[in-house]
Amino acid sequence: MAAGQVQTFYAQIAANRRRSVLLVVAVFLLLGALGFAIGYAYSEDPVGGIVAIAIAFVIALVMTSVSYFAGDALVLTASRARLTNEADQPRLMNVVREMSIAANVPPPKVYLIDDSAPNAFATGRDPQHASIAVTTGLLDKLDREELQGVIGHELSHVRNLDIRFALLVGVLVGSIVLLGDFFLRSLWWGGGRRGGSRRGGGGAAILLVIAVVLAILAPMFARLIQFAVSRQREYLADATSIELTRNPAGLERALLKIGGDREPLEVANRATEHMYFVNPVKKLEARSSGFFSTHPTILERVNRLRTLTGAAPLDARTMAGLHELG
Repeated sequence: MAAGQVQTFYAQIAANRRRSVLLVVAVFLLLGALGFAIGYAYSEDPVGGIVAIAIAFVIALVMTSVSYFAGDALVLTASRARLTNEADQPRLMNVVREMSIAANVPPPKVYLIDDSAPNAFATGRDPQHASIAVTTGLLDKLDREELQGVIGHELSHVRNLDIRFALLVGVLVGSIVLLGDFFLRSLWWGGGRRGGSRRGGGGAAILLVIAVVLAILAPMFARLIQFAVSRQREYLADATSIELTRNPAGLERALLKIGGDREPLEVANRATEHMYFVNPVKKLEARSSGFFSTHPTILERVNRLRTLTGAAPLDARTMAGLHELG
């Protein structure tokens, strides 16, 4: 898009949803292809491949069911988040109620994380069972408009069912990793012998090579797709936040402030980093870029917001200067 050209947040929302759905379809296809290749390689029969696909998706369904009902409690406990209320945090609770009304979702439970690094995340399986957690640093360092932008972003994750979406993708990716690892280990411990190898021939060898290649490469490609889905859902939540607040400037300032804060969030780790408003593990954020990042860069997010107002995009040097001023 040309510099200064205006784009509506509705157009951004639609585009990001389309990309997210296509990426999830790609993960489904990758899981199905890996299952079919392994089943076909073992049985040398298309029926065996179809049975393997069914087994792969049953595994994914079981993993999804467990994570669906227990995942949010585990994340909140691991993050050392404590439930808060109106008496303790009147400004925060007022903003949460305000954004909940704008998003047309029930007010979520609100948790505090005692950490000076500014950040936030949302969790829960649906809008009726949602929670958001914010750090004390976020409340200390952001003004009301900036806080609205961040809370709007997190409630957008709730309204857009991003938590469920991320759970689905994570389980599918985990199933691909488990399936590929199981196959490679079975070859190792079985000395490379398969039940279907008794019929031998070049075709059997080719099937085995294809299955081995897929078992090695599929988990890597699945992880890359998972990261891409995460980045698209962050863009989607930013655009939806603007739909709720009608104030791109508040979210832009929040991004610049939080992005310029170099304090790492102590309770965050690789397993939870994708959930936060910005990457909370600063040493990982510095190393992650492009395909291997769970979040778009702050610069990319800010410039997408600027397309909503027609403002000129920032460059890296200008943003660094704003961080220093902030």
